[in-house]
Amino acid sequence: MIPTAQDPVDHSTLNELERLIRIMRQLRDPQDGCPWDVKQTLESIAPYTIEEAYEVADAIARGDNDDIRDELGDLLLQVVFHARMAEEAGSFALADVAKSISDKMVARHPHVFGSEDTVTIDQQKQRWEDIKAAERARRGQTGTLDDVAAGLPPMLRALKLQKRAARVGFDWPEIDQVIDKLHEETAELKAELSGNPADSNRDQARIADEVGDILFVAVNLARKAGIDPETALMGCNSKFEQRFRYIEQETEKYNKNIEEMPLDEMERLWQAAKSAS
Repeated sequence: MIPTAQDPVDHSTLNELERLIRIMRQLRDPQDGCPWDVKQTLESIAPYTIEEAYEVADAIARGDNDDIRDELGDLLLQVVFHARMAEEAGSFALADVAKSISDKMVARHPHVFGSEDTVTIDQQKQRWEDIKAAERARRGQTGTLDDVAAGLPPMLRALKLQKRAARVGFDWPEIDQVIDKLHEETAELKAELSGNPADSNRDQARIADEVGDILFVAVNLARKAGIDPETALMGCNSKFEQRFRYIEQETEKYNKNIEEMPLDEMERLWQAAKSAS
């Protein structure tokens, strides 16, 4: 039976959380802990935190519940790790982290935890954004793009920047306009690439800039189409991997060397892989 909000938290959950906290304390002990864990800082652990979040997303995409459980555990460890280091520095502890997010969830859901009427999903989304904007204003962050973390993965940050700008009307009204913009940026890249690749005068910075513009517009196109660009790219990566493995398997079947295979033959196998998938 699934516990309800009114049911007490079971002791096994609390016990395992306490066990994890104690494990992290031991790992960070300067005398008897793990040398690697002891030397870590908030900054050195941050990349692992990002990596673990992506591994959770990957497990969810694969629908593997055992992996989802394990990867969520790895991500939880990151939270406990960061909180322990902050506690050692006298900044905050895990209890403060839990209190902060609990207070935030209650404040952002007055229709659940307060006296306000139930709202629709669209109304809740708007209210959520209004509440977050008020929170930023109280912190002195009054700019539209304030509080969009610079450390986010570039594609995710592009999406968040675009959503923020769109909320104040800085947005293409129609998706066809975004597609036109994509064509425009592609043409600009072609113009930059038109010279000899070996030309020392070729401006790689401008080429990188134009590639960046294309990627930014592609994220915008996904947003306007109602598609999460990260999820779409994950699916595309998986599809590419599956089809390329088919080429390798077919190559091995006929005892051929893929490095010596002509491109047109690989293309033929690629099309066969597409038909098979």
